[in-house]
Amino acid sequence: MNKKQKKKLIRILVTAALMAIFHLLGNASLLPETGAIRFAAYMIPYLIIGHDILRKAWKGIRNRQMFDEAFLMAVATIGAILLALCSGSGDYLEAIAVMLLYQVGEWFQSYAVGKSRRNISELMDIRPDYANIERDGTWEKVDPDEVEIGSMIIVRPGEKVPIDGIVEEGTSTLNTAALTGESLPRDIKVGEEIISGCINESGVLKIRTTKEFGDSTVSQILDLVENASSRKSKSEDFITRFARIYTPAVVYAAIALAFLPPLASLLMGNAARWNEWIYRALTFLVASCPCALVVSIPLSFFAGIGGASHAGILVKGSNYLELLSRTKIVVFDKTGTLTQGVFEVTGIHHSELSDEELLEYAALAESGSSHPISRSIQKAYGKPLDLSRISDMKEISGEGVTATVDGRQIAVGNDKWMAALGIDDIKCHSVGTIVHLAIDGQYAGHIVISDREKPHSREAIRRLKASGVRKTVMLTGDSKAVADQVCASLGIDQAYSQLLPADKVARVEELLNAKSDGEMLAFVGDGINDAPVLRRADIGIAMGAMGSDAAIEAADIVLMDDDPLKIAKAIRISRKSLRIVYQNIVCSITIKLLCLALVAVGLANMWIAVFADVGVMILAVLNAIRALFVKNL
Repeated sequence: MNKKQKKKLIRILVTAALMAIFHLLGNASLLPETGAIRFAAYMIPYLIIGHDILRKAWKGIRNRQMFDEAFLMAVATIGAILLALCSGSGDYLEAIAVMLLYQVGEWFQSYAVGKSRRNISELMDIRPDYANIERDGTWEKVDPDEVEIGSMIIVRPGEKVPIDGIVEEGTSTLNTAALTGESLPRDIKVGEEIISGCINESGVLKIRTTKEFGDSTVSQILDLVENASSRKSKSEDFITRFARIYTPAVVYAAIALAFLPPLASLLMGNAARWNEWIYRALTFLVASCPCALVVSIPLSFFAGIGGASHAGILVKGSNYLELLSRTKIVVFDKTGTLTQGVFEVTGIHHSELSDEELLEYAALAESGSSHPISRSIQKAYGKPLDLSRISDMKEISGEGVTATVDGRQIAVGNDKWMAALGIDDIKCHSVGTIVHLAIDGQYAGHIVISDREKPHSREAIRRLKASGVRKTVMLTGDSKAVADQVCASLGIDQAYSQLLPADKVARVEELLNAKSDGEMLAFVGDGINDAPVLRRADIGIAMGAMGSDAAIEAADIVLMDDDPLKIAKAIRISRKSLRIVYQNIVCSITIKLLCLALVAVGLANMWIAVFADVGVMILAVLNAIRALFVKNL
């Protein structure tokens, strides 16, 4: 509980205590039943509990933006006090009780928002305070913003990794719970990439930074979370528009209720009964306050986003949470999404060169590419590359590369690349990614490279279908044989193979045009070439741990541990949040309209109006808090 919540709770308790004391004093005839002394006594608890509401209402009137819940509460309670003064009854208890119960509801709301923020603030703890940088043979603490790319930093046990980089020295285990929601530590060793925001648990690590702090993983995550609330859902927009129309409407309705029936009664020659109808109008204002809707709907989304972030799923806005709940088609990239992206050379076929010579030419030609397949060829070659032997290197995304190596023209790529160069390749019957190689325009053989499925990919597809996803699709640049094998193994409904980045966009366009109204299509990817598809899909989901910056930037949702199981979890979280939103909307409006009708015909007093306002708000807030609990989804 923060300081502001504690102060409000103290005000609530003090007000309740004073009301009880004055009531007892009145029963004991120690406090006059009417008069200035009684009025002054009861104004003390009224101002203690309501001074901030009165100040807010006055500020709204001055700014000509008065139609809000503070204005309604101020008018209703001040009106009730004036009625007690005019009638000489001395009954100020009702007005104070209305303000007290309203503040109790506000306290519950504040507590619920605070609980949601604590989930997100745990994520904020990943922000590093400093980086240990090597300068002149010594280590000194500096602001992470001051560290340049290529700097050497040291991370001791218990410290946060401040900036993304590659481990140059040391081994350790990393606590990634704040990033991924998983408590299982991850082992790290020399040569591996390390992302900021993890906590080093054991050994000392020396890291060569590969990014500036502003571009590092921790900065991107914090930016996503901090800006999530700015993207509102349609439900939130509806409530905002509804409140703008509803609040003035009920104010005018209350004015009509206060004056029209008495005037009509006078015209008919009967008594006007002004006090009765003004009391009904004030009660009508209390009952009409739209707090439950205005508070609980954004809170439900906020709680859902907070619960998701605690599970390692970053949602960039409540609008995406709402769209995700209607997802019926999920399209996957293959490499790095459903498979580990850990490619290994498993065969070399149809080559007149030795395996080592073929690998050497391929590794040199591919040395400028960052594609996982290129890295696997270089790893299989296993020797240092003399880059002075290479010139005129060109890469065509999704097809292959050409380069001059030792004065010879080398072409490495898929069968489309060979066909584009007018080279007849030899088909391979092995299942895997086939990389063909040509030297001086003559076919020289091919390399078979295989990827491994992620451990949870098969279960992820099964859970998606159990969650109501009607179609799963895989897009890949690999051969049809590889695509068909992965599809059959994982249980994916449809696969498109041998696709260039532009082809992936075209396929997603086709699927978008073919889907039914109201259905949403989500695309899941991790690479730079997935960014256009992530933007084109209804919902873009990026693998955050090993995904590219471009993919994370383009996506609407980021999975921090690259686990495809989290996709189904994200959909279930979104659907739970939307169920809570709709429950709160239906319940709040139904009870509100019923109470307004009872007040208008004189069958409900101020206490029932208080329940309609504060009671419904508390119930809606407590219901919204349920969106935080996502562990068992």
